[in-house]
Amino acid sequence: MHIEPTGARDRDEAEMDALFAEGFPAFITADPTVKPVIGRVREYFPHLDIVLLDDDPAVPVATGWGVPLGWDGDPATLPQTFGGLLRRAVEGHEAGTAADTFALCGAVVHPGHKGTGVASALVEALVGLGTAHGLGRVVAPLRPTLKHRYPLIPIEQYVTWVRADGLPLDPWLRLHHRLGGRVVGLAPAAQTMVGTVAQWETWTGLALPGSGDHVIPDGLAPVRVDLDAGTGTYVEPNIWVRHR
Repeated sequence: MHIEPTGARDRDEAEMDALFAEGFPAFITADPTVKPVIGRVREYFPHLDIVLLDDDPAVPVATGWGVPLGWDGDPATLPQTFGGLLRRAVEGHEAGTAADTFALCGAVVHPGHKGTGVASALVEALVGLGTAHGLGRVVAPLRPTLKHRYPLIPIEQYVTWVRADGLPLDPWLRLHHRLGGRVVGLAPAAQTMVGTVAQWETWTGLALPGSGDHVIPDGLAPVRVDLDAGTGTYVEPNIWVRHR
């Protein structure tokens, strides 16, 4: 397996589609705070966007990206929203502010390579990427992968759950823990997605005939439907982990 910047060459569309086949739920794109800055993130930080390739054949098996930012090391000053994290990185770059921290923002493993050690290799590569670019601190706002099975449990409680061996119950959090990451904070409202009821029905494949909180597929929390307003609002938590 080897690593290269995602933009180093043209990617086969079918291979990339296969890589993201079990990526993020459709509603994840509905965060209005991300849309105004994501284009500049891709423009400014292509060197912090990588892909892991099988050696033979050289097909993508994982990809991940992050952003640089200035941070004083105090967990209380970590961004409380994903959009706020991206905005801080973009505005810091535009202002010429020196960055000292790498924030790991996204990681996806090919469905056929899950459970093979690729996820660990990806996280290690991303942590190393930050260090290679002179960013001494490495943090990550994690989207816990098992939380969708417990959407009614507050993130403050969920993050404390451990297995009999003392390791975190959540597989994604557990992987980061094994690689040296430690929980330093929570972002209970990391992303807020708002859409029409019709959009939410399309995104979730569910009928949403009444107002109130609805448990949805792949949702870390319920979506709150307001039929009078014709909208659904979903607030997703993240867990801040620090590696360095």
